[in-house]
Amino acid sequence: MLPYKELTVWKKSFSLTIKIYAITKLLPEEEKFGLVSQMRRCAVSIPSNIAEGNKRVLSKNYAAFLRISHGSGAELETQLLLVQELNLSKKELITEALQELDEIMRMLDVMIKKCN
Repeated sequence: MLPYKELTVWKKSFSLTIKIYAITKLLPEEEKFGLVSQMRRCAVSIPSNIAEGNKRVLSKNYAAFLRISHGSGAELETQLLLVQELNLSKKELITEALQELDEIMRMLDVMIKKCN
């Protein structure tokens, strides 16, 4: 198994996390303890759980962490859609983030299936 830093899914989710921080900087100040905080936690959770699961010896444990990453991705998708619907950020930024997240989610699906 590759070290987590060499996994494409980890690299892509890490990059997306940086973009989510940039997007959330643009959100209104009143969202600091709402959407901003929640979106950042979800985004950070994706590569973090990939990394932690990668360090587990058993594939069953790894799959559990990948499922947590996948769940955090679903939460993040919901929050991005909410930001889009409320016109709180530039549409193209949200569209790009959603596309990247979709790719990450598909990669996680494949990895989870391989672990099971």
